[in-house]
Amino acid sequence: MFFGKLLPREGNFFEMFNEHGKYIADGAHAFMSMVQYYNDQSLREKYAAEVDYAEKQADRITADVNRLLHKTFITPIDREQIHGLINAMDDILDLLQDSSEVMSLYDLKSVSEDVLRLGEISVKCCERVQHVVTLLPKISQPAVAEAALKTCEEIDRLESDADRVMRSAMSKLFRDNIEVRELIKLKAVYEHLESISDRCEDVANMIEGIVLENS
Repeated sequence: MFFGKLLPREGNFFEMFNEHGKYIADGAHAFMSMVQYYNDQSLREKYAAEVDYAEKQADRITADVNRLLHKTFITPIDREQIHGLINAMDDILDLLQDSSEVMSLYDLKSVSEDVLRLGEISVKCCERVQHVVTLLPKISQPAVAEAALKTCEEIDRLESDADRVMRSAMSKLFRDNIEVRELIKLKAVYEHLESISDRCEDVANMIEGIVLENS
């Protein structure tokens, strides 16, 4: 039953996961470009708009998946797993958009090296989320299941890297002679960026469970 095909009118959940994963990667790359060109206001606004677009498109897919669940009698994986996975994936893009908005609303004057490092880790996490989702249709194959678990482990390691960068960045904030308002702004940005890798790890944990249960 795990890989029983849905009737055509019932759609394809895996294709929807893949489309959502593409928007996660697109949003992450747009966010990183925004960070890299932060001092150029026109480019900053251009890439921020691309993050917003990716988030809105992903929201549409999330809503479609949840609506389809109510109409589908037989699903390729457990209903709770589908619901939990698509909403956890959507949380990633929500945080990318939130991070973009926080940097704008707080009028952050410039980005630190730690913002760049956390952004880079976020992109890597999002790319791996996109990749591991593409493996779900063939997860019953041992080699594919192994590849999926390996990718989930990579996401876990990246999340640990983000934790270390976050702790180091926070330590520097409170050690260095930074103006209080700028300290508050950077602290909020660091926390948002670190949360992106947390949400990617949530997705990895869910996929690990799907693999172990169904492979």
